[in-house]
Amino acid sequence: MNIHPRHLAIADYTYDLPDELIARHPLESRDSSRLLVFNKGQLASDIFRQLPHYLPPGSMLVFNNSKVVEARLKLFKPTGGGVEIFALEPHKAGMDITEAMLTTGQIDYHCMVGGAAKWKSGQTLKGSFEQGLQITAERLSTQGQTSVLRLTWHPASLPFAQVLHIAGQIPLPPYLNRQPEATDKERYQTVYARHDGSVAAPTAGLHFTPQVLEQVKKAGHETLEFTLHVGAGTFLPVKAQTMQGHQMHAEYMALPLAGIKQLATHKGPVIPVGTTSMRTLESIYWMGVKAAVVPSISEKALELSQWEVYDQLLQYAIPAHQALGALAQWMEQKNMEKLIIKTQIMIAPGYRFGICNGLITNFHQPQSTLLLLVAAFIGPAWRSVYHYALQNRFRFLSYGDSSLLLP
Repeated sequence: MNIHPRHLAIADYTYDLPDELIARHPLESRDSSRLLVFNKGQLASDIFRQLPHYLPPGSMLVFNNSKVVEARLKLFKPTGGGVEIFALEPHKAGMDITEAMLTTGQIDYHCMVGGAAKWKSGQTLKGSFEQGLQITAERLSTQGQTSVLRLTWHPASLPFAQVLHIAGQIPLPPYLNRQPEATDKERYQTVYARHDGSVAAPTAGLHFTPQVLEQVKKAGHETLEFTLHVGAGTFLPVKAQTMQGHQMHAEYMALPLAGIKQLATHKGPVIPVGTTSMRTLESIYWMGVKAAVVPSISEKALELSQWEVYDQLLQYAIPAHQALGALAQWMEQKNMEKLIIKTQIMIAPGYRFGICNGLITNFHQPQSTLLLLVAAFIGPAWRSVYHYALQNRFRFLSYGDSSLLLP
């Protein structure tokens, strides 16, 4: 490795994205989006529903089954002025997103507050919604761009996920520059979304239909699901000149023991659907490396920090099946059927992949951590891939077209 990812200049990972190539609405049919295929340096294009024909024999596709919650709420000051709240993550230490979504009556939550300066200290925000739902919000503290709000609601028996479902709106990416529409409730959600908790969709999966999933299985490929709840950090631009100044947001993963065992025994290529699935798989690998090196490791020490792979773990060359086996054994010793744990992994050039052999993903913003991940995976060829996509007028970002990257 020539350069530590800390010292990468984000200005080296940019390109000119014409505004007209940003897809502001989804296509009528999910699987009619275009597919760019990058296979060992060769570039081609097709329609997404043809994906199964391009997958290497015996592949395993790994999906993130997190569901987007309606995390944008509008509440009102006593004077009548509206305040928009974007619910990010629970404030209580150790509480994961799944637990937060099941909480009833009241919760303390980290939120971004629109027009926070106009919300006077001591004022309570209120809102009345369908099904008799009443919500109040008190501000407990503010740090940087976020505030901790105490959200209380009646009927108190409703879980927080249901409160958001009744009162909130889907949090579309800011670069779409429009209000959510009725169709977004369905279309900014994958067909296999199951577990409430994300504030952004794992958008690579938006192209899949039940028919495409059926064709994948008919072609002899395996599928596997994990859960990584996508945080608002995925939208944060990198403002620092080098990556050292950018803090990755930690995100929660839910990892079933059965899934880790299935992954450990799979012999063919492993292809994540989306950057969140890739971060999940690679986090599992390095957690497995930790469990292999220190079998008595604590759950807290198993979490991955932003630079830990580069600073401490790259010295270990442990095969994937061995690392996964060590993690499964660690879970079994603790009688754990599911591991819910945080990862802050940053995948950038200089990274060594432990599990992933391909990637299905959309086209990402210039100077973003997601573009860094693509560059880490396919090397300098990311420039030719993006040049091809721009020249051939592919649609970009969340509602845009797809790519299959096979380095």
